[in-house]
Amino acid sequence: MLGLVALVSALAVLAAACGSRNEDAGEGDAGAAVIETIAAVTDTMPAPAGSIRALLAERPGEDVALVLGSSDFAVGQNRISFLVLHSDGQVVHAPGARVVGAQGDLDAVPTLEGTAEDLDVGTPGEGNDELAAPSVWVTNLDLPAPGLYTLLVEPEGTDLQAIGQIEVRERSAAPAVGDPAFPSDTPTLADGFAEDITTASPPDVELLRHSVKGTLEDGVPFVVVFATPRYCASRVCGPAVAVVEEVQRRLATDRVRFIHVEIYEGNDPGRGFNRWVREWELPTEPYTFLVGADGLVAARFEGLVTVGELERAVRELLL
Repeated sequence: MLGLVALVSALAVLAAACGSRNEDAGEGDAGAAVIETIAAVTDTMPAPAGSIRALLAERPGEDVALVLGSSDFAVGQNRISFLVLHSDGQVVHAPGARVVGAQGDLDAVPTLEGTAEDLDVGTPGEGNDELAAPSVWVTNLDLPAPGLYTLLVEPEGTDLQAIGQIEVRERSAAPAVGDPAFPSDTPTLADGFAEDITTASPPDVELLRHSVKGTLEDGVPFVVVFATPRYCASRVCGPAVAVVEEVQRRLATDRVRFIHVEIYEGNDPGRGFNRWVREWELPTEPYTFLVGADGLVAARFEGLVTVGELERAVRELLL
């Protein structure tokens, strides 16, 4: 039983990976493997009353896997983004969804409950448009302790039930709200041609005018997105830079700076993460941070953030 649950977790993480590139294993393939594993557990052992597995058995619809857009979870309030996919890989849309969570595996009884919204990204995708998702599901859950959690999502108006698992730690790997921003001397247009700095096409020149270090020294609040438009290989990370560009355009203010930092050394995935990603201790990409004039992280979004979420956060926290 423990081996099967560990396999579910591993496959869910595989489906969620944004910063890695795997041409042969698609999101639908990983999700199908998760569901096959769940079915094997369900067929071999009776479900404890009230458990996640019992809830799955009660509903007659298709069991599908969550494709998680975030993976760096810590004790406390967490924004969890994900896609819900049909078994054929098509994205599921609905007015909303019920979310229940249990601390433990499929046999744990849920103690958490909330709702998820299917939010429009608000801008076209970039990079691989075939993979770019036009919307993303977002829920916020208060996770009380470290360990494994199993999530069950039931989109409204469907008989689907989506299952996924996350690992929660005492502290997140990436900087959290209230942490100081690292003064990375990120590249700007003063360092060379835009095409050599960014993989965005066309180049996102307005996001390359200021470095993180210089902005911290100037005491100006800023938004920084760590992402690679060209090499993103998942529907939950594609349009991250385009979202930041759109919010900058909408706000049209010089009171907040907007910065894009690429992910890979020399913009080559084969060379691994660059020094700026390592300085910020990011386990994957994309990440978007809001940093106040005091140099402290005011908000962060792992994975795909929508235009509406980011614009609202900038207005409330930085302006």
